[in-house]
Amino acid sequence: MKIMAIADHESKAMWDYFDKSYLEGIDLILSCGDLKPQYLSFLATFTHAPVLYVHGNHDDRYEQVPPDGCICIEDTIYVHNGVRILGLGGSMRYKDGKHQYTQAEMKRRVRRLRWKLRQKGGFDILLTHSPAYNLNDGEDLPHRGFEVFCTLLDKYEPSFFVHGHVHMNYGRKFPRLSMYNSTTVVNAYEKYVFELDK
Repeated sequence: MKIMAIADHESKAMWDYFDKSYLEGIDLILSCGDLKPQYLSFLATFTHAPVLYVHGNHDDRYEQVPPDGCICIEDTIYVHNGVRILGLGGSMRYKDGKHQYTQAEMKRRVRRLRWKLRQKGGFDILLTHSPAYNLNDGEDLPHRGFEVFCTLLDKYEPSFFVHGHVHMNYGRKFPRLSMYNSTTVVNAYEKYVFELDK
C-alpha cells in the first residue's frame, strides 16, 4: 500500500502548481493536521484514495469549514484494506485551544480506546499531530510530545508512527525518518510517501 503523509505546510507542487502525477498510485492520504481544510478538500477531489485526518493545534477552523470528502479519525481506529490506523490529534496545552491537551488528558483519551484496541487487536499506524515525548519532539511546551504515545508504541509495536507539528524547516534539525524499536517514525511535514506491506 502506497501512503502519502502530509502535515503543517501545504505543498506548492500539489496545490499552487498542481501536478496530478504526485497522486498517481497513492492508495491512502494521511493528514497530521495544521493544514487548510480547502487543501484537504482539493486533494480529495483529485484522488480516489481516502483522505484521513486528525486535528492540529491550529485546526479550530475545521469547525466552521470542515474538509469536504475527507474522514476525521480522531479517537478511533479506522481500517482501510486491512490496515488499522489509530488517530489522536492535538498538541500539548500551552494556551486556550480546542485541540490542546495536558499529558493527563491525552492519557484519558487513550484509556477510552482500550475496548477498540482490544477489539481490533492493536493498530498498524499511529497517526497524530504531535510527536511522542523525547522522540523527535521540541524542548518548549508547545512542541513537547506526549508520553502516552511511547506507551502505545511499546505495547502495540505498529509498523509506522506518523506525526507532524515539529516543522523540518525549524532551526533545530528534526529528522524525516527515525526508528523507535521496530516502529518507523515519519515526520510528515509538507509531504512524504512511504509503503506499507500488508
